[in-house]
Amino acid sequence: MQGQTFDSILIVIAAAAVGVLVQALVFWLLRHAFRRHTIAEKLLQRTRNVAPSATALVGVLLASPALHFGLRATAFLHELVTVVSIAIIAWALIVLTHAAEDIVQARYEVSTADNLHARRIQTRTAVLRRVVTVIILVLTTSSALMTFPAVRALGASLLASAGLIGLVAGIAAQPVLSNLIAGLQIALTEPIRIDDIVVVNGDWGTIEEIAATFVVVRIWDLRRLILPLSYFLQNPIENWTYRDAEILGYAYVYADYRVSVDAMRTELKRILEQSPDWDKKTWNLQVTSLDERAVQMRALFSAQDSTHRWNLIVQVQEQLIAFLRETYPEYLPMTRVEVRPHPSAPEASSK
Repeated sequence: MQGQTFDSILIVIAAAAVGVLVQALVFWLLRHAFRRHTIAEKLLQRTRNVAPSATALVGVLLASPALHFGLRATAFLHELVTVVSIAIIAWALIVLTHAAEDIVQARYEVSTADNLHARRIQTRTAVLRRVVTVIILVLTTSSALMTFPAVRALGASLLASAGLIGLVAGIAAQPVLSNLIAGLQIALTEPIRIDDIVVVNGDWGTIEEIAATFVVVRIWDLRRLILPLSYFLQNPIENWTYRDAEILGYAYVYADYRVSVDAMRTELKRILEQSPDWDKKTWNLQVTSLDERAVQMRALFSAQDSTHRWNLIVQVQEQLIAFLRETYPEYLPMTRVEVRPHPSAPEASSK
């Protein structure tokens, strides 16, 4: 009996090893056959960890008729193989969801100028992939527990108190559930998307990641702002790329009342035409305010995205100031003081 058990253990180890070797050989052939195929490469890269476990399990199942264990050992092995099979299937499904997300990201690049559609697809894919992962984990855990008779028997007694347990769990998991529901709302209604330019709490940044329960905003100074998903549905935010990446920029210039607005307008046009950051769609310069000291002029211009907009703001401000300083220094803002003689003061005698 001990000899049969030892032989069965050797068969299990040999079958698993053969399965792993077959998987390695098949993957080697596939990598060489599809080395220039992007989708196949991503699938192979994602499944390279789960595939050995799956093929080892298949090898053990194929060799099971040759095993000779005792009744208790056979029952234990059967339960173990069932649980491992469920775990490997869940692992494989999660890996496939990641591979599907990789394929979508490769097909819809957000690095292009007009990337609204790509950001929309990537956002939906990322949120739905996380939701599907949570569902797979819940179903896997439930299936694995139901394979044990003791747990199935315990389920009958727990069913009677399901209402109380559900109430307690609902109260305890309210923040998590609200964020999961908010994730589905964001995926469907799209108030924000990956790579959107947003202003949150006065901070300008980019949506870097949309996770299952939170959003990562990369601030302009490379800080990361972590916010729950529900925040973006309950609080006002600025989304500069909601419809498209095109955006208007402006710069204010102050000058003396004697300034020629037409000359400033001509200089602004020259600056924009020489700048590669201007999209050549919209520009204007207007007097927007007056006070006792200076004239306020607003230079308005369009750009294809927020990065080019910021570059244009800096260029326009620097070059308009240089234009005033070098060409019309007398037009810079100044404070006028008028000195009049006092009426009682004697007139100065002429010499």
